[in-house]
Formats: sequence, C-alpha cells, structure tokens
Amino acid sequence: MKNCKNYCVIMAGGIGSRFWPLSTSDRPKQFIDILGIGKTLLQLTFERFNRIMPSENFYVVTSEKYKDLVMEQLPELDASQILLEPLRRNTAPCIAYATYKILSICPTAKIVVSPSDHLILKEDLFLNEIEKGLQFAGEKEVLVTLGIQPSRPETGYGYIQVSEKIDYDHYNNLYKVKTFTEKPDRAMAQVFVDTGEFYWNSGIFVWSVPSIQKAFEKYLPDLNMLFDHGKKLLNTPDERFYINKTYSECPNISIDYGIMEKAENVYVLTADFGWSDLGTWGSLYENHPLDTMGNAVYGSRVFLYDTEGCIINLPQEKIAVIQGLKDYIVVESQNILLICKKEEEQQIRQYVADVMLSKETKI
Repeated sequence: MKNCKNYCVIMAGGIGSRFWPLSTSDRPKQFIDILGIGKTLLQLTFERFNRIMPSENFYVVTSEKYKDLVMEQLPELDASQILLEPLRRNTAPCIAYATYKILSICPTAKIVVSPSDHLILKEDLFLNEIEKGLQFAGEKEVLVTLGIQPSRPETGYGYIQVSEKIDYDHYNNLYKVKTFTEKPDRAMAQVFVDTGEFYWNSGIFVWSVPSIQKAFEKYLPDLNMLFDHGKKLLNTPDERFYINKTYSECPNISIDYGIMEKAENVYVLTADFGWSDLGTWGSLYENHPLDTMGNAVYGSRVFLYDTEGCIINLPQEKIAVIQGLKDYIVVESQNILLICKKEEEQQIRQYVADVMLSKETKI
C-alpha cells in the first residue's frame, strides 16, 4: 500500500534547445551533468524532493524516447512510475495525465509539480516552502505556486504580481495572485522589479488532487474529458494505447495559460532560495564559479589569454587556446562547435533550425 499523502510529479520532456550543442534531442539538458558535479539535473531534482517524500510516490513524465535515460538515471523508480508521452503537448496535458494516475491510487493526495532542470542552491529553505505549500493545499481548495524574489530585471522569466497578503497559520510570505505576465521586455521587467509587487514565476506548483481536478473541469473541460473518459484504463495493459490516442487529441497548452491565469483561487509563496531555471547559457554562467577574468570554464585543458566574461564548455580531452574574446559563449559537443556572443544567445534556437536544414544534419 502506497503512502497516500504527498506525491511529486517531475516534468522531464523538454528538449533544451537553448543549451545546444551540449543539449540535443537525443540527450536533453535534464539528462546531462551540466553543472559538472557528477549528477544530472534530473537526479538533483529527484534527490531534492526525495528528502521529504518516498521514492514510490514519484512520477516522471517524459517523452517515449527518454524512457531508458530516466530508468538509467533514477533506478529507484519502477517503470510504472515513468509516464511516457507520445507527443509534446506542453504542461497542461502532462499534468492532467499525472493527476489522473495519482487519482486512481490516492484521490485525496497532495501533489508537487516541478520541472526537472532547475537549480536550487538553498535546498532546506526551498523544502520548507514546499512543505508549507503542501499544508495549505491540504486544508484549502487552492492552487499554489512559488514566486522568487527578483534580483534583476530578467527578460527570460515569467512574472507573478501579488495582491494582498494572506493570513494563514503565521505564514509571512503567502499572497493572493493578481496577475501572471509572460516574459516582458527589459523596460517592463525593470518596472516590475521597481514596484516590488512582482516575483519570478518558478513554474513549481503545489495543490491537492481535488483542487486541480476541479480546475481542469472548469477551465480546460475538453482536455479533462479526454482523460476522464479513459481513467479506468490507467494501470491496465490498455493504458499505452489509451494515452497514445488521447495525446493525439490534446491541445498544445500550458498549465499557466490554461488554468493559472484564469483561476481565482491561486496563491503564491514568495521566497529567495537560490533558484534558477537554468534555461540558457547565461543563467549557467551566473551560477558557475568564475576565474579572475570573469570566465566560467568547463574543461581542464583550456588556455585563455586576454579573454574575459566568457562561458566556455569543452570536452575534458580537448586542448583549446582562446585569445581576445569578451562576453562570448564557446561550446563544443559531439563534433559540433558553437561560438556566439552571450548577448545574442536567444538566437541559438534559430541556429539549431538552420543547421538541421543544412544537408539534413541530425542534432
């Protein structure tokens, strides 16, 4: 009998194209030791939540093609805990699938939903906030997210605007959510930071099965119906066929747009626990030790001259001599070399598309 209490859903289906060429469609960034510490981002995410809930209460939602990677990196999980998506349909179908799996086992469970590729430096503080969220979600019909105190006018993150502070069990950082805003331009991001009313949207959620199920019924009824119709097939030999058919009919929609921006019972726990979504090379640079010239270097045989502010990621066996670069990204992986300005890294997705079109290159 499973511990019918708290569950963790780890979303691990992304392809991490902004970390190309280190991250590829065959091995995206969540399956890579991108921090150079001997553990992948997926493993770090699992270990973090495993401190407060048992291994059997985890589900990892990922693409069919990454099943073996998940099983290899998380041997603590049974194959039945890896939920395989036949198509990429964004976060709402992913969360609906996991919710219905947990519903079939524990209808009153509380759930933490987390991406698989975030960096959390202050784990004790982070887990304290998660446990506060679980308590609140277990007692009230609420949808909770975590908001991060912004340290700069970041244009790569979404923002949460708060309204009144909520008086609940001596929490001093619980607020009603006023608005969600997708990635703003720099001027607007500066306004957000200056007002003090906005927090970075971490993309980490806490709720109960009944609360999120009601939200799906109200705000995404067509999507909810797809999963509700076949819920009796879950945990049976027919589950694969049912999920493949269901995903082909699912809309491509995020949980933020589909539910969180519309629901009225959305709350945010605000904190600063050393969070980064590690979505770009720039975010990795900010979380890596720098040399005296401000370079973040991965690789043991790299020789730098008159080079500053660069992020350099090269294979350990590669000898490289770099002279005269300032604020560049230099990455080599799997016979692909990328050299581009840090300030232009948003173009990397376009570079990937161009390379794929050229001579039908597979990356």
